[in-house]
Amino acid sequence: MLLLHTNQLPFLNAMKLQFKNLFLWLLPFAILSCTEKQEAYFSLKTASGKANYQVDAPPVFQIQNKKGLAVDSVVYTIDGKRMGSVVQTKDFTPNVTNTKLGKRTIEATVYYDNTSQTVSKQLTFLSSEKPVLYTYTIVNEYPHDIKAYTQGLEFKNDTLYESTGQYGISSLRKTDYKTGEVLHQLDLERTYFGEGLTILNDKIYQLTWRAKKGFVYDLKTLAYTGSFAYNESKEGWGLCNDGQKIYKSDGTEKIWTLNTETLAEEDYIEIYTNTSRIKSVNELEWVDGKIFANVYQQNAIAIINPKTGAVEGVINLKGLQEKVSQHSGLDVLNGIAYKGEQNRLFITGKNWDKLFEIEYIEKQ
Repeated sequence: MLLLHTNQLPFLNAMKLQFKNLFLWLLPFAILSCTEKQEAYFSLKTASGKANYQVDAPPVFQIQNKKGLAVDSVVYTIDGKRMGSVVQTKDFTPNVTNTKLGKRTIEATVYYDNTSQTVSKQLTFLSSEKPVLYTYTIVNEYPHDIKAYTQGLEFKNDTLYESTGQYGISSLRKTDYKTGEVLHQLDLERTYFGEGLTILNDKIYQLTWRAKKGFVYDLKTLAYTGSFAYNESKEGWGLCNDGQKIYKSDGTEKIWTLNTETLAEEDYIEIYTNTSRIKSVNELEWVDGKIFANVYQQNAIAIINPKTGAVEGVINLKGLQEKVSQHSGLDVLNGIAYKGEQNRLFITGKNWDKLFEIEYIEKQ
């Protein structure tokens, strides 16, 4: 072991101080050099300079080569998925026809001088088509519990299942839709505000609003069998399924896809028309390969492409709420159920005393 004489300690302390001062003096230059290498050489822009693009008129991407370096190639990705590449810094126009709509992150990795730099830009992609507009006619009217604050509605064969909300009176119900009779009712604990529901593989899945928790029940008995937590989604609003996947709205423009085994949120789409986003997406129903979504506080249902988020149609239900009993507790339209008949839906709302069977028709 090397032993130091105590007389050497002042000298060593002085050397340490000098090295520390030298390090602090050099640090800004090291940071500046690193920053220049990672940020200053290249940037990504679009030829038009716009931030929003319809998917049938995609942007033209350009690389700004600020130092005039010799570039080998550029590889483009969107949300981590490769879109294509170009030699040197030629302009690049991607095919985004089937890209999910909404805010997407585009990255360009520039290869030069045996190294690379990645630059990025966020753009918003819109639907390429204007939604088809629909109106409606009433086919039948059925009684509905005026005290039911409807949050979710779904048929299983000829039986209608309903989830109701409000703290202290939330419930899960099995009903006879023709008479309005509640055949079986399970009340939630007073701390939960019930939200949307869906039925898959003889199980009922029910959301709660702000508790970040959903419940699972046996379809036949309504017996509680488990629960699941939300991951990244904001809140619990609506549910539907396509027989393979479960879809969940959270009160924003997003609809999440849930893993049917773990019920974990795996992905999402964002809901956009050809001009703007549709926020406050609420009750959901799966109808012939599309998601039908009630827009909160709007007398309308959006018909959504589940792969891209594009709004392909809008059903205008104006005037329907005026056909129910008007009272102080009456609230907005909310509740979509599909029984399998083409262009037919069952519609109700929060504290409505009627369930409407409607036929929706393309507006001429």
